Amino acid sequence: MSSFAPETIFHIGSFPVTNTVLGTLLVDCIIIGGVLYLSKKFSLIPKNPLQNLIEYVIETFYGLVESVTQSAAGKIFPYFMSFFLFILLVNWSSFIPGVGTLGIREHGKLIPLFRGGTSDLNMTLGLALISFVATHALSIKTVGIKNYLSRYFSFNPINLYVGILEIISEITKIVSLSFRLFGNIFAGEVVLATMTSIFAFVVPLPFLMLEVIVGLVQALVFSMLTMVGMAILTTSHNESH
Repeated sequence: MSSFAPETIFHIGSFPVTNTVLGTLLVDCIIIGGVLYLSKKFSLIPKNPLQNLIEYVIETFYGLVESVTQSAAGKIFPYFMSFFLFILLVNWSSFIPGVGTLGIREHGKLIPLFRGGTSDLNMTLGLALISFVATHALSIKTVGIKNYLSRYFSFNPINLYVGILEIISEITKIVSLSFRLFGNIFAGEVVLATMTSIFAFVVPLPFLMLEVIVGLVQALVFSMLTMVGMAILTTSHNESH
């Protein structure tokens, strides 16, 4: 990787299409293709090991969500699993042959056509904003607008002060979620690119394994922080006191 910012590959009108956008579209195609393929292979009674594995993973994660969110698990689990699956595949997309290596040369520098989306701060910030909006929308839908607003606004000066602090905390969560994911993935890709440019074989393997683990952990951290935030905000403010 040669650039901190994503490189523009071409323009659609005035909209620049970067290599991280193309990398994300590649992951989207993999997800959609996988869903269409699996939808034809699945049956009410599992008949193949793949379906058993997928059902086991879903049941395990649902049990995890249910242990934290209790009765709200049915509402929160789709968000948790969607964030986890998408971020995991985007994090691991750098291992797809051609991603980060297939590109065009300009002024003696290789510009890759595809690049992992989470190595772009715009992507991680977008994911954090989606998490924020989804969390608060779910909170309003679950506890009602009046109870939702009472968490942040009150005629009691002390409660109002606490509410303002909570508002600031919610805003800082956006920054925290986006920079944590971006920093870990971008740094990992820089290290991996450096090692593979120096050593062609054997030596980069431990770093590849490390990146697999980091990609998994960061997807899980982002999803779990979103889940915890949803669990807190879907609990009535009156019940939490």
